[in-house]
Amino acid sequence: MDAPVALLTLTHVLHVDETTTRIGTGRRWLHLACTTTLTLLGLGERSRDGVNALGVLPEFRGVLVHDPLSLYDGYVGARHQLCGSHLVRELTAAAEDHPGEQWSEQIRWALAELNKQAAMARADGLAEIPPERAKVYLESFHHGIRVGLSLHPRVPGRRQSPARNLLKRLQQRACDVLRFTDFPGWVPFTNNAAERALRPVKTQVKISGCHQSKAGAAAWLTVRSYLDSARNYGLPAFEAIRRAFTGDLWMPPVALDA
Repeated sequence: MDAPVALLTLTHVLHVDETTTRIGTGRRWLHLACTTTLTLLGLGERSRDGVNALGVLPEFRGVLVHDPLSLYDGYVGARHQLCGSHLVRELTAAAEDHPGEQWSEQIRWALAELNKQAAMARADGLAEIPPERAKVYLESFHHGIRVGLSLHPRVPGRRQSPARNLLKRLQQRACDVLRFTDFPGWVPFTNNAAERALRPVKTQVKISGCHQSKAGAAAWLTVRSYLDSARNYGLPAFEAIRRAFTGDLWMPPVALDA
């Protein structure tokens, strides 16, 4: 898997995600690093060492798209894009928990409109969203955060409310929330690419229950990575398997799309 690791390390945008799987009677973490065309799956602990075991993130210097799991924040050599889908779900939950408050709806609306503007800029071949088109939505985003924080002030002690924790993350990580607006041509708003790549793996775990050994699970993930990557490049699974068994293993092209 040296070539996929090298290609993923050098790509501009990398999606990462994680889930659990069962091996025998125990649970292990399954880590994913992918682009829209290349997939790499592996076993590891739910830790920095577990993520590093894939061999990609320690040297990655592009934009890392991920969920709020804090261990990804430790990769300071990369820039970050927090998954917009996760943020929208958290904002929706906040709106349900605080029905008399409008800040969550305002922030969610601003993010949705900025995503539309990013899509329009991308379709028009623009390197950035024209400032006059982004201005009102950026102002609405930051204003919503200020209003929310005024309604959810800090309380004594370390433990704060979910609403305040969300608002502080949006405030302190605004650059990582809005990275997609700076580079609409290649940084996505969501981590959907990773979620799509993990979906068949999660389905397999639900259907089959568990793997009997760590070696068997690792081998299955290697095959899964190979087949998913080949499919993304237009090669049917049967043909990819045939080539593997006849000594003509498919390999991704050197030029890797983000």
